Amino acid sequence: MNPKYIRNFSIIAHIDHGKSTLADRMLEITHTIEKRKMMDQVLDNMELEREKGITIKMRPVRMFFEHKSEKYLLNLIDTPGHIDFSYEVSRALKAVEGCLLLVDATQGIQAQTLTVLEAAKKTNLKIIPVVTKIDSPIARIEDIKSEISNVLKINEDEIIEVSGKTGVGVQKLLEEIIEKIPAPKNLLIGEDTKKLQALVFDFQFTNHKGVIVFIRVMSGEVKKGDKLMFSVSKEQFEALEVGIFAPEEVSVEKLTEGQIGYIVTGIKQPGIASVGDTIVSTKNPAEGLSGYVEPKPVVWASVFPSDADDFKNLELALKKLRLSDSAFTFEEESSGSLGRGFRCGFLGLLHLEIITERLKREFNLNLIIATPSITYEIVFKTGKKETIYSPSLFPDEHLIESIREPWVKVTIIAPEKYTGPVYQLFYEHEAELHDSETFTDGRNSMTLSMPLRELMRNFFDELKSVSSGFASLSYEFEGLRDADVCRMDILVADEPVVAFASVIAKRRVEEDANKAVDKLHAVLPRQMFATKIQAKAMGRIIASRSISALKKDVTQHMYGGDITRKMKLREKQKKGKKKMKDRGTVNIPQDVFLKMMKRDSN
Repeated sequence: MNPKYIRNFSIIAHIDHGKSTLADRMLEITHTIEKRKMMDQVLDNMELEREKGITIKMRPVRMFFEHKSEKYLLNLIDTPGHIDFSYEVSRALKAVEGCLLLVDATQGIQAQTLTVLEAAKKTNLKIIPVVTKIDSPIARIEDIKSEISNVLKINEDEIIEVSGKTGVGVQKLLEEIIEKIPAPKNLLIGEDTKKLQALVFDFQFTNHKGVIVFIRVMSGEVKKGDKLMFSVSKEQFEALEVGIFAPEEVSVEKLTEGQIGYIVTGIKQPGIASVGDTIVSTKNPAEGLSGYVEPKPVVWASVFPSDADDFKNLELALKKLRLSDSAFTFEEESSGSLGRGFRCGFLGLLHLEIITERLKREFNLNLIIATPSITYEIVFKTGKKETIYSPSLFPDEHLIESIREPWVKVTIIAPEKYTGPVYQLFYEHEAELHDSETFTDGRNSMTLSMPLRELMRNFFDELKSVSSGFASLSYEFEGLRDADVCRMDILVADEPVVAFASVIAKRRVEEDANKAVDKLHAVLPRQMFATKIQAKAMGRIIASRSISALKKDVTQHMYGGDITRKMKLREKQKKGKKKMKDRGTVNIPQDVFLKMMKRDSN
């Protein structure tokens, strides 16, 4: 097909702003899917997506639409709307020439929308602004259009009004896509323009077909049976099948310049296919496209099987997920209390939740998930530099020269009446406010920087609480800064429990130590001897609590008799308890670990 009749585009929208519903109407109007086969969220084919009402994995789809007596091919790449999946959004933006900025007429621009919009501007994409949900009785169409025009610096009459629910305005939107979004361009020069150059923007794995790469053909063409190669990994393979998304996978004879489709590689090992790599021909390879930087995990958590016999099943499940999610990493680790498990890296807390939920549902695994932590860059006094991602590996204070931790740039949008409590949160979580501006509807947009450690310390939940759920938040990695933190160990009967170690801010050390000790004191069962629970940080004991011993009345079998006999028995019991305390160890039940690992809701 001639590239001038192809339009590749994406949709930028905040979570719950009706992106999937609008995509459904487009599929209906272009007759891509018969009306009788239509269902809500067609492109969200994961059970978890339907349940949560969010888009987790991208599903590309092609549609044909006639405009001014010409037939056009429209390729839509659906993108996730949650902050943790911004890496998926960046992949999609590299494979298209334009995007729709979709804003809910009842809620207005949200923080996540602004973040992705900036990414689209940097990629020089053509942006078409769209107000959706105009059929809602609480729609504020004029206010929202004014807001969008201020952000994009455009006239309000350039903004298209649609309803994904009723289909109003969708026909006009499809016409605008053809008129305003440019056709694909071949970036190669001279004879090279015929060489194959295909950008990998996503991939998935099936047991039967192996790795299936999702590609945008930048130049040349690809057919079944072609001998191909990954530009970065240099791995060679044969195209077992090429096809398109309609929206189901349909095999075709070939994919040509400007088209979006898939290639079945037959590869069944991880680490070969990577997002941002370029697929080229092995005979006469083109230059690889400047790919994306591979996403790096910023949140870590230990995952253990509840039943030790499930260890191998967990390992197999993690390997399968790794094949279809390049941003997820894991390595084996062992805990004396919880047995063998894996230290897993995630892009954020929702990413962690999605992966662990998939492990439970798709692989029927019962898991223990440790409290998430982040990575720290430590320079030792010897000059050695090391990246630490587990609190238990955090070195002692006297060995450290300096510590650096990740900071994030945060954008928050909240109604003006909540800005007071929100500013108080900034102080409590070590945030630095950079600037703020007020939208026409009275909402405030605030930009700030804060440690990722503090963002994970219930910041999002607290923000929702103080703003009655009206605030929206988006963040992006900013860089490393010096950190004033230390490791806190929890000692039970003078023995440190590795699983309870944590890295905390020095300014909060007493507060966190008392909280941890009180929490363990409440859940740890009493032993046959008195047990001391202590929190230790910076070389000293910060907080301490004791659990009294279980007592048995050793004189209950005696009826009357000499008091001295009773005293002898009690003294003997006392000596036995002392001996137990000196020699005994505390057996911590698994449910205690689970209760300690659960994050506090307050």
